[in-house]
Amino acid sequence: MLIFNAQVHPMDGPVLPRGYVALEGGKIAALGPMETCPPVQEGDYDARGGRLFPGWVDIHCHLGLIADGLPYDQDDCNEVTDPITPHMRALDALYPMDRCFQEAREGGVTTVLTCPGSANAIGGQIAAVKTAGRWADDMVVRAPAAMKFALGENPKGSYGEKKESPMTRMATAALIRDALERAREYGAKQQAAREDPDKEAPDFDARLEALLPVVQGKIPAHFHAHRCDDIATAVRISREFGLKYVIIHGTEGHLVADLLAREGVRVVTGPIIGDRGKPELLHQTVENTARLVRAGVQVAICTDHPENPIQYLPLAAALCVRHGLGEEQALRAITLDAAEIGGIADRVGSLTPGKDADLVLYPGSPFALEALPEAVWILGERVK
Repeated sequence: MLIFNAQVHPMDGPVLPRGYVALEGGKIAALGPMETCPPVQEGDYDARGGRLFPGWVDIHCHLGLIADGLPYDQDDCNEVTDPITPHMRALDALYPMDRCFQEAREGGVTTVLTCPGSANAIGGQIAAVKTAGRWADDMVVRAPAAMKFALGENPKGSYGEKKESPMTRMATAALIRDALERAREYGAKQQAAREDPDKEAPDFDARLEALLPVVQGKIPAHFHAHRCDDIATAVRISREFGLKYVIIHGTEGHLVADLLAREGVRVVTGPIIGDRGKPELLHQTVENTARLVRAGVQVAICTDHPENPIQYLPLAAALCVRHGLGEEQALRAITLDAAEIGGIADRVGSLTPGKDADLVLYPGSPFALEALPEAVWILGERVK
């Protein structure tokens, strides 16, 4: 299939003012200027000069874990029985029939990282999934894609009111360190048993098994952190254990943007729309994303759905443009930079031959207030 006569935005190369993209077997097969376009056949799509982008990517949300318009029994976001639950898997709670998946597709969001909430110091495994499908396993891009950690007020509030640990930021960090050290020792004992048959392997531990890919650097740690002190703690712990890591929210990042750039910290900002409803958000500003980018920090933008509805991801990016972020950087923050930070850039984020055929077509700017996608494709199938 061809999508032709489009202004093509590959995101990893220059814009093609008038070009085409060829789709085959759910993948991008080729792209180029219209002068090199293969013959158009029945079933091909005339973009009529519209702007063609990779499908939008949201790498921090709870889509499918908090079902829309349903009661508490459909909220599977937080297992608030133990502050350390790395063996929880977002994929096991994913509800593909939630109507918000359809709204995501209608908004051009084709891939998300959906995750457990921030009630626990370690919440569980994050899954990267497509927003089209009826069977969770068929929607997976990567699972686990990352591990959810949380610092700051949420773990304190969830357990402190029950007079259980953690009641302080110190306790939250201590619990995380303890779990990571146990996982490191667990892995070392497994390795020793593989190398020496006389040594006994440790008994199976689901929590430590889930943390092994984190301490081995195979998947990143996503740290929920709003305040500067919590961001610094996430960086400190990650250094101690050699973790790959990402800061989620980073609300006070703009206050230390130069320091985050110095440390090579990657930040997922958002939700962009919202009030300062808790003390951690005292210094919240929509300018945060632009200030981080200007300092040299790689940034993605998220909705934190349902905090902001998933379909408003491009609107969140547009608000960042209004407050100083360049349009190209805003596009990257919901496409290629998001995919790179989310560890799924081998599959999505740019219109590159071999990547998934996820595309969104707009008749004009995707950042105009009235903008809606004209058409959306996921794995080469039109879903809008």
